[in-house]
Amino acid sequence: MPLLQISARETGPALHGATAPLLPCLRRALAGDPGPITIMVHGYKYLPGHPIACPHRGILARKPLVTGKRVISWPRRLGLRGQHGEGLGISFGWRARGSIWAAWEAASEAGLQLAALLDMLSQLAPERPIHLIGHSMGARVVLTALNTAATGTLRTVILLAAAEFESTARRALNRLEPQTQVLNVTSRENDLFDFCLERLVPAPETGARMLGCGGLRHPRMATIALDDPSHLAALRRAGFPIAPPVRRVCHWSPYLRPGVFPLYRALRAGRMDVARLRAQLPCDTSPRWSRLRPPLWSGLMQNQAQSRTIGQI
Repeated sequence: MPLLQISARETGPALHGATAPLLPCLRRALAGDPGPITIMVHGYKYLPGHPIACPHRGILARKPLVTGKRVISWPRRLGLRGQHGEGLGISFGWRARGSIWAAWEAASEAGLQLAALLDMLSQLAPERPIHLIGHSMGARVVLTALNTAATGTLRTVILLAAAEFESTARRALNRLEPQTQVLNVTSRENDLFDFCLERLVPAPETGARMLGCGGLRHPRMATIALDDPSHLAALRRAGFPIAPPVRRVCHWSPYLRPGVFPLYRALRAGRMDVARLRAQLPCDTSPRWSRLRPPLWSGLMQNQAQSRTIGQI
């Protein structure tokens, strides 16, 4: 099966690098394989058509044409290798370059176009399950779409280090149909990115936190913490051995960490469901900054305590 490359444009979702109408192309692609539909959405710094940062040539390509330490093929690791029965894969690109503020607004606009694409797919193939996976601001694109689109055919939504506020995510989750399941993949490796974004972009309310903090609980969603030993142990018992973290700060861990994609493939294929996974996971996650506190903050506090003691002698 071919991998459809679709990008958000001012006039709506369109085939990347082509002028052909989107609807007939979707109809032909859906007729070629009866399997599910999987839509992949990249995060910040990518731009369709960019010579180096085009997502359709990089992480969203079956065979990436660009190289880099963070460039892996999402489609191949999700099981979209071009074989009959795998279903239709769609790489969804949007204008994610420029300033943080520009990308934040562009993600919201792209979400409306993703919603339009979801509605097209639901009308063309109402019996076909749809799976969504988005990283960082790509998760904001996905959640914006969920707040707008008809969600009847959605089955699985995988959010990787989601760059969106919890209250906004809750509104989207509350609109989902009972059969839709959401996996929220977090890690304290991403704390610095979450903290900075909370202070740079407009928050819906005072003290609002990113979904990646792991504080939101919802019956449609399970949260896994890739840095938490108890979560990794539970995932290993469930049959998904994921490598432990090796960095204190990493924004790309949810798709670069060895062992994560077998879990995403199992959710997409229906071999694992979110409710069963949630029942096996610990309820709590480690607190924010826990990956930075031991080497940096604990030493600082100890030095301050020693200084106070010496001053009292």
